[in-house]
Amino acid sequence: MKNLPGKPDLVFPRLKKTIFVHGCFWHGHKCKHLPKTRKKFWREKLEQNRIRDKKVRRELKKLGWKPFVIWECWTKKNPKILELKIKAFLKKA
Repeated sequence: MKNLPGKPDLVFPRLKKTIFVHGCFWHGHKCKHLPKTRKKFWREKLEQNRIRDKKVRRELKKLGWKPFVIWECWTKKNPKILELKIKAFLKKA
């Protein structure tokens, strides 16, 4: 659904649930470190991304949607655990 805040990657209208697949660097996940150059720029840029992401999730919740974030690193570590997390999220009422 194009009108939802943040343009979720996956939308389940019947369940009113959304999934975002976040790249770890661009969305400031704890598994990534700042580049060695222009640290102030990157710190501010990534912090703004995190603030925006949090705002989007809040807006979705206010509209009655349940957002879920999948981090890029999760897709590489253990696909079976990721599959279980997704199934659990989609089953919850």
